[in-house]
Amino acid sequence: MMKRYYPDCKLIIFDLDGTLYEDTDHFDHYASLLQERVAPEHQEDFMDDYIAMKRGEHTVSIGKAYDAVQDSVLTLDPLTLKVTHVQTWDGTEWDKERIEDTYKGDISFDFENIIAIGDGWWLPYSSARHHGVSIEETYQCYTKTKEFMVTDAFQLTKTPGLKEGLLKLKEEAEVVLVTNSEEDDVHRLLEELGLKDIFPEIIPLAQKPVQTKKIFLELMEKYGVKPEETVSIGDNLINEIAPALLLGMRTMYIQPTGIELEHDNLKVVTGLEEVFKENL
Repeated sequence: MMKRYYPDCKLIIFDLDGTLYEDTDHFDHYASLLQERVAPEHQEDFMDDYIAMKRGEHTVSIGKAYDAVQDSVLTLDPLTLKVTHVQTWDGTEWDKERIEDTYKGDISFDFENIIAIGDGWWLPYSSARHHGVSIEETYQCYTKTKEFMVTDAFQLTKTPGLKEGLLKLKEEAEVVLVTNSEEDDVHRLLEELGLKDIFPEIIPLAQKPVQTKKIFLELMEKYGVKPEETVSIGDNLINEIAPALLLGMRTMYIQPTGIELEHDNLKVVTGLEEVFKENL
């Protein structure tokens, strides 16, 4: 299992959404709620943009960032998170001088105006903001989607072998859950997944990627482990993987479609079923 990838790991930090479960129907539900908040004359454009994003046919895509103030799409170096290219919503390239004048130094992701598009939640969000939906309205729709996810109408798919694998892993290393989700949502989702008592320590409302490095450093100090003995596992390159690599940690990036990125401390897998398949 995990030890065959990183034999010396002593602390393993898991993400929740897109990692411990890989369902995506809730993103579409979120999009449908957001579409209702878009002006009627732009609702079709909103949905067309979102569908194009999911197909990989839009300027906005996972791994990039969206600046809602400039209405621009940022391509980032996956390890340093520096801006390398900027495009308008329709794909027109900015010139180098404009990029350097607008985006100096490190990018500060604030969850509202400069958005790290690390997973499927941020695709409909970006489309909604582009089409005039307010920050407050997007949050209302997000809250309603989270409420939907704990109803009988929404069924999470349990990853085969995951629970058994995590129980075995706990015998070999410390396991911690770090997520941006709210505490009540986390416990409900873990209950639904049959993972309620797996994680001795859970850090909700983590504000990744802004607080990722700080949290990882605090956890390594708490458990007395070195970066090379610590693994960050998640589906969000910007939230969980790049910050860990910059700290010298090991990482496991969950990406079903693969990624053109190589690093000695990076392992790319299609999902946790691949990691824990020996428990099937």
